[in-house]
Amino acid sequence: MRLVGPAVASPRVAGRYVVGMPMWMWVTRSTSWYGPASVKATAGGVTVTVTAKVAAIRWDMGDGTTITCHGPGTPYSADRGKSVSPDCGHRYERSAADQPDGRYKGTATATWTVTWTAPSLNDGGEFTETRQTAFTAAVGEVQVLN
Repeated sequence: MRLVGPAVASPRVAGRYVVGMPMWMWVTRSTSWYGPASVKATAGGVTVTVTAKVAAIRWDMGDGTTITCHGPGTPYSADRGKSVSPDCGHRYERSAADQPDGRYKGTATATWTVTWTAPSLNDGGEFTETRQTAFTAAVGEVQVLN
């Protein structure tokens, strides 16, 4: 079983974000990137079953803010307008103009919960692993003139 960092769907690399506007964060769900993923292995007459799934994703937004989301997040769609994400969002309070390349550099860190069982030994357990994915967010200001 290979556990990997989350597949960050938003913030998008090509996206441009605005100071003060709600940003929706989410990851692509799949067995490799989010789980649950299960495997069995047998050796010497003992079968071990291992299941892994993401319990939470900690987003370091690059501006000093961290947000922990206990799910993959809800994908944004245009019909949602300027609403706040129901489960995983952020609002940048300043432009990334002073950052390298005008982008905040952040990370999404998935905490995987891994459970294992060996029924013939009447044994099992649980442990956690973390995997990280980097992302960037170009955040600018909008100025309106009358």
